[in-house]
Amino acid sequence: MAIKLALFDLDGTLVNTLADLAYSCNCALQTFGFPTHPQEEYRYFVGNGVYKLIERIVPPQDRTPELLAQVKAEFDRNYEKYYLRESKPYPGIGGQLTILRERGIQLGVLSNKAHAFTSLMVKTLFAGIDFTCVFGQREGVPTKPNPQAVLEMIKLAGVTPGETCFVGDSGVDMLTGVNSGAHPVGVLWGFRESEELRKAGAQALVSEPGQLAEICLGLPV
Repeated sequence: MAIKLALFDLDGTLVNTLADLAYSCNCALQTFGFPTHPQEEYRYFVGNGVYKLIERIVPPQDRTPELLAQVKAEFDRNYEKYYLRESKPYPGIGGQLTILRERGIQLGVLSNKAHAFTSLMVKTLFAGIDFTCVFGQREGVPTKPNPQAVLEMIKLAGVTPGETCFVGDSGVDMLTGVNSGAHPVGVLWGFRESEELRKAGAQALVSEPGQLAEICLGLPV
């Protein structure tokens, strides 16, 4: 067997989105008179979907369902304006995806970011690349690390979990790979550290974007 499907997380894996996420969140916090957070802290706030992101940035004493919904709505308005303000693919990522496609590997993106933003970002930043499926957070579908969405993508691609790798920058992503039976591959240019990736089950670690295709193609399957 060989890898036939490479699935990727988006934020921190394919695209550096940290500045725009932090800016949109901080603008929302300012609207409600809450203190803002340094950009680097957002590395640890993101990864589990927008609802958990908003919960993490709002002061604990103010985390009522009503208030969190209002802050999320303000964040959504901000992010719609600013999600491509500074966000861009990590250097070399587009070329690596092209190499994988040229080798016959199907590609997919699975993010805990809202589906609309995920789809728009992929279409805009990777316009010339053919993806079999692109999913963000959808109503009624559990977020990563639940394997449901990955298994759906595997079925759409007509492959098996053992012929699939899941590439990401966080423990959530590695657990997603483990839970779905795919091969978890951690990248070290994203938002989290190697220790978190290893503890969560990374089968391989990639230190530079230029090594990505080689690692995926060389997985022992």
